[in-house]
Amino acid sequence: MRVLMTGGAGYVGSACLRFLHQKGHEVVAYDDLSEGNREAVPDGRLIEGDVRDVDALTRAIRDHGADVVMHFAALAIVPESIREPERYWDVNVHGTMRVLDAMRAAGVGRLVFSSTAATYAFTDEQPITEATPQVPETPYGTTKLAAERMIRDYAAGHGIGAAILRYFNACGADADGRHGESRRHETHLIPLILSVAAGTRPQVKVFGSDWPTRDGTCVRDYVHVADLALAHELAAEAIRPGEIVAYNVGNGDGTTVLEVVRACEKAVGRPIAHEMADRRPGDPAILVASPDRLVRELGWRPAFPHIDDIVATAWRWHQSHPHGYASGD
Repeated sequence: MRVLMTGGAGYVGSACLRFLHQKGHEVVAYDDLSEGNREAVPDGRLIEGDVRDVDALTRAIRDHGADVVMHFAALAIVPESIREPERYWDVNVHGTMRVLDAMRAAGVGRLVFSSTAATYAFTDEQPITEATPQVPETPYGTTKLAAERMIRDYAAGHGIGAAILRYFNACGADADGRHGESRRHETHLIPLILSVAAGTRPQVKVFGSDWPTRDGTCVRDYVHVADLALAHELAAEAIRPGEIVAYNVGNGDGTTVLEVVRACEKAVGRPIAHEMADRRPGDPAILVASPDRLVRELGWRPAFPHIDDIVATAWRWHQSHPHGYASGD
């Protein structure tokens, strides 16, 4: 495939780009580097541009000769979306419209869209399937769901085929330790814990110790970025004109926050400072995916089904890059 990836210098986007590049696909990233990292993209495979610039994006798609667009570019920090909903509607919704318009102008009919479990209702019924009601509780989730529905409308009106991938908790790093999570404002649990072990943060907070779970802390579904990348490849190859298919991408196995802390301590070989804190408003007790459709229809199998293996890859990255890309090659 010849693939253009919006947001392809971001954490998940660049992991997918490197994975597909190694598999022999022709891939380029289109990214404004507002959140992405130039160092995460192989030389010669980055086009700098704003996803809302439809003319520049159309040229990039045409110049690359893309037959598939993978749309990762988005704002994705939940508390920020509550404070600044206008930015999230602009980038996540208006930006998706520009991607669809650029695809039409360039004659490209296949799209893989990076969506999220945040589009679902937070219910006691677990695991979450693709049939679980989508009732998002934050502007981030609302804007991603609006983008999903826009894609469905474009499919009906213009024959675009798309795969919508609803991620759960993306995590982990490249097996060689050269690339991993590196954000200007880190919010994800595993890199926060490992930054304590690397000496760049004094401790990490665990929000809530009285949840109705096996140890009182929240349960989440952690999926390695390499397994996400495989899902993107399989989904892109299976797209049919005018059809929209949604897939959950998660391991199907929940891990508590304290179990993640213990897995990090096992990888590091010593205790990691953490502090119990009050619950955060809006957090659900449990979020676990059912990836059955992805397994059944596309033959997806995660290579990293266990949290210990996921954390081990992340720790290799943090050891060599304690300050992110600024501290390593």
